[in-house]
Amino acid sequence: MNTSTYSVHGAGLGLRRSIMAPLAEQPPTQVDFMEVAPENWIGMGGSYGKQFRAFTERYPFVCHGLSLSIGSPAPLDEAFLHKLKRFLKEHQIRCYSEHLSYCSDDGHLYDLMPIPFTEEAVRYVVQRIKRVQDILEQPIALENISYYAAPGQEMSEIDFINAVLSEADCQLLLDVNNIYVNSVNHRYDAETFLKALPADRIAYLHIAGHYNEADDLIVDTHGADVIDPVWQLLETTYARFGVVPTLLERDFNIPPLPELLGEVDTIATYQKKWAATSKHHARQG
Repeated sequence: MNTSTYSVHGAGLGLRRSIMAPLAEQPPTQVDFMEVAPENWIGMGGSYGKQFRAFTERYPFVCHGLSLSIGSPAPLDEAFLHKLKRFLKEHQIRCYSEHLSYCSDDGHLYDLMPIPFTEEAVRYVVQRIKRVQDILEQPIALENISYYAAPGQEMSEIDFINAVLSEADCQLLLDVNNIYVNSVNHRYDAETFLKALPADRIAYLHIAGHYNEADDLIVDTHGADVIDPVWQLLETTYARFGVVPTLLERDFNIPPLPELLGEVDTIATYQKKWAATSKHHARQG
């Protein structure tokens, strides 16, 4: 995919309230775009609302939702979707993504539950994604989630994801860390999985840290530094798909800002390396 087709570019950072003050005081030049959960900001007024507006006027933004619950048996919250549509327009949000999972039934489950990997689930989820896209009048991106059990599995994870993307005609938010986590927990080859994903569906990437519960169990936490094998998988991603916009997620145990921005710098370093490699190969060709 050509970089001109992406809605954002470069290296991004998830905006959290705890880092807003230092970011505002000394706006980092290495951050090309930012991401927020819209649920945390829709209808927000007062000083936080003003601060958020200042950020959206300075940086390109994408939104990564928390509560759409695309695989839930409960009806879609269409009232929320109409609020979301206004919010996306108001702040000129470049892309809206959500998790390919569910987090509610009669009430909120406070976790991302895996959708059964079945043909029936594909049909159900596709119909709901299409409805969301019709309301928002734009494509959405779905993220490959980390999961710890696969109830009722009838097809592979990669086949499930690819079927949903194709039949719903939606985009992919590719989480590189989640591929690594799942490859360890479910014993598959991360690079083989990665290479089976459709390049033309990728909207942008996530990269994050995790927690090693045991040798064969990793928990996706977004609460630690990115480890070397995940950085290596990011390089493999660039080698496969070109330089895709990449965002660093950090939800808690947030280090001092210079340390956090150091990981954004690492993303940018890999991107420059692979951009130079691509140009060299183009000249050679």
